[in-house]
Amino acid sequence: MKNLYGVLKGPCLTEKASFLQESDNKIVFKVSPDANKISIKLAVEKMFPVKVRDVHVANMHGKQKRVGKFSGVRSDWKKAYVTLSEGKISFADEL
Repeated sequence: MKNLYGVLKGPCLTEKASFLQESDNKIVFKVSPDANKISIKLAVEKMFPVKVRDVHVANMHGKQKRVGKFSGVRSDWKKAYVTLSEGKISFADEL
């Protein structure tokens, strides 16, 4: 992954993610499927004024969905749990 701005797709704004942000200073991002831990760390530190301590990655499988008689599958995606050692990121200002 050469372009660091293409690594992060956006924040994952769920109840679990907001709980992790408040309690453990972890931020959850939706990331590119071919991103690795090193590129995620570099992208977060470049885009936000924070220091990253740790990165965990999870591959999420797309769910089967059905509309009437037609069935399909949502796309697979990847998310990253980024633990911050210094600094804070707030997504409430951008909403």
